[in-house]
Amino acid sequence: MNLIPLPAFNDNYIWMLHDGARALVVDPGEAHVVFEAIKRLGLQLEAILVTHHHNDHTGGVAELRVATGAQVFGPLLECVPEPLTRLKEGDTVHLLGLTLQVLDVPGHTAGHIAFYAQPQDQAPLLFCGDTLFSAGSGRLFEGTPAQMLASLGKLAALPDNTRVCCAHEYTASGLVFARAVEPDNQALIAYQVKVKALVKQNVPTLPSSIGLENAVNPFLRTHLPGVIRAVQQFDASAQDPVSVFAALRTWKNQF
Repeated sequence: MNLIPLPAFNDNYIWMLHDGARALVVDPGEAHVVFEAIKRLGLQLEAILVTHHHNDHTGGVAELRVATGAQVFGPLLECVPEPLTRLKEGDTVHLLGLTLQVLDVPGHTAGHIAFYAQPQDQAPLLFCGDTLFSAGSGRLFEGTPAQMLASLGKLAALPDNTRVCCAHEYTASGLVFARAVEPDNQALIAYQVKVKALVKQNVPTLPSSIGLENAVNPFLRTHLPGVIRAVQQFDASAQDPVSVFAALRTWKNQF
């Protein structure tokens, strides 16, 4: 199974999985990017997965569906171009010989979902949309801090070798903030060096991994004393897990 990030807009990735003949894509905000890829690789687009309703994730769905006949799968509770199969946590989708499990991860939007799969003889895959970024997390446009904290906790509990396929190339900027929170985190320091080299070569920094994110991502580390102390320097009223997370998110918004 081949995994390819297709750059779109300024910093989006449309993720493509293919087996050499058939393909699926995740969050196609732009149709032409996908058309170019399937033509270049000689693929048939079989399915489109959508994590949430924002236009930079759905803008190409209708055009791709009409042109290719691809099935569309998306969140139960969000406004996504019809027709599609609507999904919620506990549902599974069988595509390209894979079983994709659906996870509810509200926070960035109210009905955001993620897709998790375990390809044979390969590391697991997580398509998490705008819930989890490398060294960061999505803004809370519709959900609550409590929802996002629970959603990120759900993702953090996945196997360490899970490949994290975020929908934006935000890694370098996320690391600048993460270093402000944990300036002495050695894993974070080493990762920042690696990411700077990748960016200089114009190479994607993604996918990340759950193990790496648990080591470097402050939004997955709000239970740790060092992160709590840093957040309380920003907002002394942050005392319980939800208020610590909320204050961290506010700090990042203002950073």
